[in-house]
Amino acid sequence: MLGGKTVIERVYEQVSGVLDDAVVATDDERIYDAVKAFGGKVEMTSTAHRSGTDRCWEAYQKQGQQFDVVINVQGDEPFIQRSQLEALKACFDDPKTDIATLVKPFSAEDDFSVLENPNSPKVVIDNTMHALYFSRSVIPYLRGVERSEWLKRHTFYKHIGIYGFRTDVLKAVTSLPQSSLEVAESLEQLRWLENGYKIGVGISDVETIGIDTPEDLARAEEFLAARNK
Repeated sequence: MLGGKTVIERVYEQVSGVLDDAVVATDDERIYDAVKAFGGKVEMTSTAHRSGTDRCWEAYQKQGQQFDVVINVQGDEPFIQRSQLEALKACFDDPKTDIATLVKPFSAEDDFSVLENPNSPKVVIDNTMHALYFSRSVIPYLRGVERSEWLKRHTFYKHIGIYGFRTDVLKAVTSLPQSSLEVAESLEQLRWLENGYKIGVGISDVETIGIDTPEDLARAEEFLAARNK
């Protein structure tokens, strides 16, 4: 519960109205029942999926409708913003984009420890706003520059874990075997890059709060309370 509503209901509310349709894909009856209780659309999916990408493809197939793009929003992102979803959608204006995701620039005022946190993947982007590489290491390496100066001398990008897929691409990537870079970094998106897919990148200045732990939930409660004052 978050501010009197389930977290999944808050995510659903944020997404509904921005996209043409919103469906919760889950393998848990408790989540299924919770979504039904607030009147949302939900699909029960297999417990055998290796990733949320696979789960999205199963749920999409069950809709019986054709869409150009499927966006995978994590169910623990109750503060996802319209601007972020619109930025993701805009990536598909480029016909070369197969998959889209978001990044947020690190601040020049951040401590270097924030930049080097391996739980916060970094992204390097080309001149056409497509991803060159994702890494848990700090990329790029600034040769000849003191680390304390890196954030002041270069714009580093933090990956935000939301994805959009052209539907034919979503179908294709669910059948790809794990790649060597994916295994090395434990980042699924490297499998897609290794197989030649173009990942378009939208830039967001919004900081969301994903809820993975009880401590995250407490922070989210504080954030919600402050926003509602």
